[in-house]
Amino acid sequence: MKMHLDEKIWLGLSFGMIMIFMLITGYQGFALEMGPPSHKETIDPQKVDQTAPFDQPGIKQIGENEYEVVMTLQIFSFNPANIEVPAGSTVHFTMTSKDVVHGFQVANTNLNAMVMPGHITKITQKFDKPGKYLVLCNEYCGAGHQVMSTTITVK
Repeated sequence: MKMHLDEKIWLGLSFGMIMIFMLITGYQGFALEMGPPSHKETIDPQKVDQTAPFDQPGIKQIGENEYEVVMTLQIFSFNPANIEVPAGSTVHFTMTSKDVVHGFQVANTNLNAMVMPGHITKITQKFDKPGKYLVLCNEYCGAGHQVMSTTITVK
């Protein structure tokens, strides 16, 4: 089978571009450690209520304008139910699920995480603007999924 010179050129360019993209992705993933986060911390989903820090979910101040929220998610609820922090606060969320996969999305921010049973999810957000922020579960978790929400009040 004979190939025209134009076909050979386009085939070579396409193969070259694919190889370059693979090299760049590999370099970023391994040398720059820019890969997706792995599940470094795990927890027994049957013993969430007996395992620190999830045995005492809530909000605590860990520094000046810095707070830690330890949160458990379960069918149709967030615990703690409502969160209040002052404006300008940096909030570190430490979360796990007791039952199924849940989502944690804060409206009007870029805060969005998947919370899976058996894994600990940690994310951080700075809340500069006062107001009420709606928190939604954006992963279907059962028949009452649409009522799974809470608020973060920034004063």
